[in-house]
Amino acid sequence: MCGLAGLLLPSPRLHGEQLEALACEMGAALRHRGPDDAGTWADAQAGIALAHQRLSILDLSPLGHQPMASADGRYVLAFNGEIYNFAQLRAALAALGHRFRGHSDTEVLLAAVVEWGLEDTLTRCNGMFAIALWDQRDRCLALARDRVGKKPLYYGWAGDTLVFGSELKSLWQHPDFDNGVDRDALTLLLRLGYIPSPYCIHERSFKLMPGRVLRLDAEAVAAGAAAHRPDQAQLPFWNAREAMQQALSAPFSGSEADAEEQLDGLLRDAVALRMVADVPVGVFLSGGTDSSIVASMMQAQSAQPIHSFSIGFEGSHHDEAPLAREVAGHLHTDHTELYVSGADALAVVPELPSMFDEPFADASQVPTALVARLARRGVTVALSGDGGDELFFGYGRYQRALRNWRLHGLVPSPLRRAMAAMARNNGESSRTGGLAALVAEAGARGIGDIYRNRISRWRDPAAVVLGAQEPESFYSLADPLHGSGTPADAMMLADFVAYLPDDLLCKVDRTTMAVGLEGRAPLLDWRIAEFAWSLPLDLKYRDGVSKYLLKRVLCRYLPDPMVYRGKRGFGAPVSAWLKGDLNSWAGDLLARERLQRDGVFAAEPVAALWQAFNHGERKWHTHLWTVLMFQAWQEHWRSARAAVDSRAGSFH
Repeated sequence: MCGLAGLLLPSPRLHGEQLEALACEMGAALRHRGPDDAGTWADAQAGIALAHQRLSILDLSPLGHQPMASADGRYVLAFNGEIYNFAQLRAALAALGHRFRGHSDTEVLLAAVVEWGLEDTLTRCNGMFAIALWDQRDRCLALARDRVGKKPLYYGWAGDTLVFGSELKSLWQHPDFDNGVDRDALTLLLRLGYIPSPYCIHERSFKLMPGRVLRLDAEAVAAGAAAHRPDQAQLPFWNAREAMQQALSAPFSGSEADAEEQLDGLLRDAVALRMVADVPVGVFLSGGTDSSIVASMMQAQSAQPIHSFSIGFEGSHHDEAPLAREVAGHLHTDHTELYVSGADALAVVPELPSMFDEPFADASQVPTALVARLARRGVTVALSGDGGDELFFGYGRYQRALRNWRLHGLVPSPLRRAMAAMARNNGESSRTGGLAALVAEAGARGIGDIYRNRISRWRDPAAVVLGAQEPESFYSLADPLHGSGTPADAMMLADFVAYLPDDLLCKVDRTTMAVGLEGRAPLLDWRIAEFAWSLPLDLKYRDGVSKYLLKRVLCRYLPDPMVYRGKRGFGAPVSAWLKGDLNSWAGDLLARERLQRDGVFAAEPVAALWQAFNHGERKWHTHLWTVLMFQAWQEHWRSARAAVDSRAGSFH
């Protein structure tokens, strides 16, 4: 796991030393992602520079150093991630005459691009990756991201220069990156708790979407951000909606026993692939279905006790440590458990803006950061159970949305129209649940609208961000599947495309990379995703049991009582924090005078919610956390920008 960064000029104007120095600054900002090695490469005549920070996982020798050139000299690559099936690809390439100096997957990836081209290579890869590939012959830069979006990649314009990197802090190092806040994108943070790709908190800046390739040459860079249309320029080599539609058109036709056997085999292979490393490997274990199945399959395929890690919260109903301890004891793992106090958790909060670079308001970021720190003491790679909920109908909100969709169909159209008109005047009241929530969903065009209301924090964020209009996202679609599949399939697709990469995987990436730990998610092997999409709903949810088939497989490794128990989730007691130790901090950031001075939020509605929350209306903590995470981020961004501005020297 690593970090990459770079820049491409619209025309050559910097000497090679200047280009390399600037790329080096951008790369150094990502040292936490790859503390083991650093490298830069530049071509002043082409106006291109690449930087790389390496966390050595495979081939720890200097032969894995990046940026790396292909054997024929045409391509130069900076690569963040892992290609799990690199050994099979290497064997196929060797049979075609390719020779290798080392044993890294980076060298295999370059040879594959030489042999098959970039898009064909990416479809052959089973892995997680963000790629910056420079073609020296055609003078063209290609940026690519894996199918699911496990590894991040930002890009944007600093003045007239294209800058890109694994995290925004690398883009900030360019002296011309003074891009302000994209207020439209900010509305999505308030609604969802994160900003979905291709949007970014900064103007003239974007995220590369999962499964996409973006090609840019000097002419495209010169055209600038105003001419850039990410939805048109980012071309898919894999499309989740199309893959799901194809799976639905050829549904699984075997018996339940056949499905269980096939899923078991896929899971075991996906886990085995992700256990390959030249450094210690462990697993995050919460005791829930997803992490337990990963731990079980790791231990079943290991001759030694695997390393497992969990944390517990003192005096909190969020404590999952006893469940994890029970599973670890049954599997005989080498288990490490750490109990943290509220003070331990709250100490992480001031670090969140620098850890995430972009305002991010999923409060489970705090316990995730703590367990990542714990794991890094013993291992360099940790597997997680991310993806099980989105693929196997694991969220209770899916059930609630289907219930409301059925109720919606029972209400006569004239009454629905009247209720929808009423809802437009209710503002944020639908967050309180009950009748208000049903009224808010009366005007729904499809399951997408029902589900959007279920997962929204602010229901009308554009009303509170001054001068903003909320842009379209995947959750804006009335039917995310365009008529294919069931409403349940449509909701799971929406989460797979947006919530999974831009919330869950972003959270894991930033918290693990902050401590130089590589996170791997075997349940998100693309073969498992496409198999899950082919299954009927009753193999995912049956008689009140969610993730039905996953649990049937897990029963092969754990006793039933450890499998069939309630889902607790991996959360954080935000409401208690804001009423307790964080109250003064939050009060400063949400002060009416401060909001008015900053001029980003409408001060009155935000201050009113803060007052209502402090008077006992508990529902508002999710609204407030989104605003707080932006406010804290804005302070951090201003400080980081000032540091760049004060740096001596110029690259112009």
